[in-house]
Amino acid sequence: MITSVKSLKYSILLILLSWMIVVSCEKEKYLVTGDAKLAFSTDTVMFDTIFTTFGSTTQAFKVINPSVNPVEISSIVLAGGDQSFYRLNIDGEMVNKAQNISLRGQDSIYIFVEVTIDPNGVDQPMVVKDSVVFTVDGVSQDVDLVAYGQDVILLDGVISKPRTLLPGKPFLVLNALTVNKNQQLTIQPGVKIHFHKDAFCWVEGAINAVGTVENPIVFEGDRLEKMYSDVPSQWEGIKISPGRMSSKFENVIIKNAVIGLQVGMLEVDGYATAKLHNVRIENMSYAGLFCIGSNVQATNVLVGDCGFYGITALLDGNYSFTHCTVANYWGSLTHRTSPAVLISNSVVNGDSTYYGNIQSRWENSVISGDLASSEVIFGNDPGYNFDVSFDHCYVKVSDSVYDANSSLFQSLMRNRDTLFTDVREYNYMPDSLSPLRGFGDRSFAEKVPTDLANTSRLSDDGPDIGAYEYIYIEKKEEEK
Repeated sequence: MITSVKSLKYSILLILLSWMIVVSCEKEKYLVTGDAKLAFSTDTVMFDTIFTTFGSTTQAFKVINPSVNPVEISSIVLAGGDQSFYRLNIDGEMVNKAQNISLRGQDSIYIFVEVTIDPNGVDQPMVVKDSVVFTVDGVSQDVDLVAYGQDVILLDGVISKPRTLLPGKPFLVLNALTVNKNQQLTIQPGVKIHFHKDAFCWVEGAINAVGTVENPIVFEGDRLEKMYSDVPSQWEGIKISPGRMSSKFENVIIKNAVIGLQVGMLEVDGYATAKLHNVRIENMSYAGLFCIGSNVQATNVLVGDCGFYGITALLDGNYSFTHCTVANYWGSLTHRTSPAVLISNSVVNGDSTYYGNIQSRWENSVISGDLASSEVIFGNDPGYNFDVSFDHCYVKVSDSVYDANSSLFQSLMRNRDTLFTDVREYNYMPDSLSPLRGFGDRSFAEKVPTDLANTSRLSDDGPDIGAYEYIYIEKKEEEK
């Protein structure tokens, strides 16, 4: 049975709150110089790129009296005043100026800072600076405020006729973006589409998103601060409904949603069709690539770190995966019990069970993760076709699952160590000693002659399996 996404969201919220508490408890470092009367937890409050008109997250810094004796802060002032792009909360009050604040010996107060930047009509980010000035006994000290603002194009609403998105300013979806039936949304290389909390893209027609290795297309949330760079569940994801049109994703990055890309719907008749090449889908709270009753062809696809499933292939459909990597090391966030890959010709949803005939081919691919048990699970109802095969693949699979399904595997490698360079840094290139190196079938590699980083698979003795080819030390040194 597929677990509720809503319940997982609450778990993610608790994780984030716990994480923030841990961060706040880190050892504090205070800055103080010369004859200064005050110390600060930082000398500069930095805001990563934020969208103009929509405001920022709240940053904070601490003001400390390092002496054992009390001090009287004559004034705390936002240098830009009420005309500033910034806003302050001084010791619990929403004001940009405060006077005569007593601070006991070795005590402290917090200053909270927000910023909203007006659009400037240009594509490139702009820098907005200000400072908070503190005066004690005629001595002034300040903490700098620095923010990078970026104009954005709103993309809420319905695509009711063919439309092409061009690179330049990023796009922002506040609620939902719907591509109507029989219509196509074309996305050019370098385009970035950001989604606000709970926003999603619903495709009844088709998306043609074709980037390049140098200028990929990016779908992600609208929190651009560094701390949110790998936080899941920031937006809902992309959902492709069954229809006669086919969607294409090439040189695309999808990050930090609930379900990165869902192809097909459980209770909608017909097939959804999508072709994926050179696609990275990472940090999803539920699933990376959720295929159900659909036709999906995937080459050079990486799916990493998902709360439940990396890839599902369910019910009626034709699913092919060549030189793909599913690497689910989500365990550092919560205790994951679902496998990285689920393949089944039946699905239980509430009181109903759905069935279908399934075909799924896996070639020169990798399925790995941090579960102690099997990272691939099969659901095979004997009343329906279950045409599944793995050829020249690495699969983390338990003895019991393997013994029950051994006929599905040809030239299988399983349950080995030291696969990737560094999963903590999301580097899924084979390690120099990785057993993935040279294990691939050359005929499969000839279908996809370059890897996800545009490195040739056919220039050495044998292709590596998975989405990435190992880059030799000599090549790395040349690149430096």
